[in-house]
Amino acid sequence: MKIMIVGAGKLGYKLANSLSSGNTDITVIDTSADVLNDISEQLDVMVIQASGTQISTLKELNIHTYDFIIAVTDNDETNIVISNLAKKLGCKKAIARVRNPEYNEHLNFLKASMDIDHVINPDLATANEFERYLFKSNTFYSGDFANGKVTMVDLNVANLPGFAGKKLMELDIIKRGLLIVAISRNGEIIIPNGSTKILDNDTLYIIGKSENINSLSAKSNSLLPTRYIKKVMILGGGKIGYYLTKKLTGLGVAVKIIEIDMRRCEYLSENLPEALVIHGDGSNMGLLEEEDISKMDAFIGATGFDEENLLMTLLAKQAGVKKVIAKVSKPNYVKLIEKLGVDIALSPIDITVSEVLKHIRGENTVSVSLLLGGQAEITEVIAEKKMSIVGKPLYQANIPKGIIVATVVHEGQVIIPNGKTVIHENDRMIIFSLSSQFTPEILFK
Repeated sequence: MKIMIVGAGKLGYKLANSLSSGNTDITVIDTSADVLNDISEQLDVMVIQASGTQISTLKELNIHTYDFIIAVTDNDETNIVISNLAKKLGCKKAIARVRNPEYNEHLNFLKASMDIDHVINPDLATANEFERYLFKSNTFYSGDFANGKVTMVDLNVANLPGFAGKKLMELDIIKRGLLIVAISRNGEIIIPNGSTKILDNDTLYIIGKSENINSLSAKSNSLLPTRYIKKVMILGGGKIGYYLTKKLTGLGVAVKIIEIDMRRCEYLSENLPEALVIHGDGSNMGLLEEEDISKMDAFIGATGFDEENLLMTLLAKQAGVKKVIAKVSKPNYVKLIEKLGVDIALSPIDITVSEVLKHIRGENTVSVSLLLGGQAEITEVIAEKKMSIVGKPLYQANIPKGIIVATVVHEGQVIIPNGKTVIHENDRMIIFSLSSQFTPEILFK
């Protein structure tokens, strides 16, 4: 597969890093020589210093031989033009990052008229994830798979009585229909085995039948009353704050937005009349106290500054807010979340890369989720007849180390597989892997 990425910012780099494994040839185009030099030193990709809107450059690079072009520059209109030009020159599929809410209102028209196969909107996707977590009954990571039949959660050992100090083989977790697929320890992911000992501050990634996960969660100390969210304070009135507020007010939630830019406040007040927009410095705890932060059900840190988001969500937690969520873009900060006490940190980059991976990997890939800043990945795949993994026991499938078929859904039944488990056509497989270990080609070898 050949993929061209136009725009070498944070998202472009993460996409190149995530897609460069397997038999994929990646070309990265950007106008900045310094940025391209950094990428070429760290990744095995081809870099070209040019503008993606240059038709001559696209022709010279034989864009007609590419399977995908992904336009992720900082400008929506540039991404739209690049995608349209590439398609007209023969590129098979085009993906464009488009963030403007006005374009989002007419997305189908935009895609049809400009011949764009898929539009990614990191801000809207992040707002959707914020909304999903707000209305979950827990304060931890939770991902749903197989139409809700399978759930994976991360739970701190402190909330799991009787786990600390034991080896995995000493737990009865398998008998409960559950599997510990990974352990997060000091910000690093460990793939455990039966002799792995669980330590006090570990976070366990546990997957299994949803009702069994719910039973385990009920015994932890991380549950909240369902749908108790009535009042939310959002720090930052950027695009994520805008999209999230629009969703929440539509559900009858009272929203307060704290925004430091006066002109942006005027825009928000005009376009989000059901929300209360406060002009002020959201890093000023005195202001937040004046706005009754302690009476909020949830606090969202959604500014453009990771440090501010983390600090203020921690202060909100100390002020008595039940659920706090921070937007964090820097991978190094994501690793610190479990130590800091923030309930959940969401990365727009990881969310967007997950969406792109799902689209590129084809119709058999149902979902992709990156964990811990991309250190690990969980992928839901529908088995097809031509996959080499189908029709044989897993111990004969030659699955590489670092990749775990964590759960199989066969004819509606959730199975925690072992070496003798046979994958059948149309089974749903939930696959856990370390970063860059999994590619669809592995299933066909």
